[in-house]
Amino acid sequence: MLVTLGEILDRANCGGFAVPAPNVFSDLDARACIEAAEERRSPLILDVAPKAVPDLVGLGGILTALAAKASVPVAVHLDHGSSFQEVIQAVRGGFTSVMIDCSSLPYAENTARVREVVEAVRPLGISVEAELGHVGQGASYDGQRSLTDPEEARRFMEETGISALAVAIGTAHGTYAGEPKLDFDRLCRIKELTRFPLVLHGSSGTGKDNIAKACRMGINKVNVCIDILHSVSRALQSADLSGNSAYQVWEIARTAVRTAAAEQMDLTGSAGKAWIPVPTGLTTVKTSMEE
Repeated sequence: MLVTLGEILDRANCGGFAVPAPNVFSDLDARACIEAAEERRSPLILDVAPKAVPDLVGLGGILTALAAKASVPVAVHLDHGSSFQEVIQAVRGGFTSVMIDCSSLPYAENTARVREVVEAVRPLGISVEAELGHVGQGASYDGQRSLTDPEEARRFMEETGISALAVAIGTAHGTYAGEPKLDFDRLCRIKELTRFPLVLHGSSGTGKDNIAKACRMGINKVNVCIDILHSVSRALQSADLSGNSAYQVWEIARTAVRTAAAEQMDLTGSAGKAWIPVPTGLTTVKTSMEE
């Protein structure tokens, strides 16, 4: 069933667990992730990054159709939207939630741009994620730059009207150049002050123990990409693709994606947390925006 990010994360926040948000690039890996969610009876968030998928409208139509047929709650989410134009493309593609990432900007400008997006899409029933602090790149990792200020987090949440807040507590995107160091005290303080759905970006390479602890301490959405891609790479490298077995490439990759996604659901605590949602009428979003 197609649902919003807000529906999933409100339940996760109240229930004290997190939901995986794997980055997907086509209907093929999306199908594998949905299969894993149905096997584990887990809600699921399909993340789509505009830099990796330029046709947000086309892919959005495919993903929302797959989500609508799923037997578990599935949200289709724009990951790291960098402009209002990308947000509008995602809305026209039927996405049920969007992230507008202005985290590299000063607090006041970040707040203003996020609030603009919230005011535009909230009447359509679309959830919004934003980031405060800044989750940088693992290649230049130092573990301490631009971490989220707990007091600012509470203010930011109240001033923007967002549905989820991505926090910087020491993780990084991509492969780490060094040892990841998470500031769990900071995470605990943010959760105490906000009691709000929190998102962890840059989970790949962070370590299973760190991820599980972060979920227990208040993270409700865990973005994952590189770890799943690495699992596919390992599966293909170890397979015999000579002769007719080359036709099995997708089946090998699909199995690897499904297995890795299922492991994320066990790790974050979302396995067994699916519910039977009430239809939201979100299929009318595209028409509304085009009018």
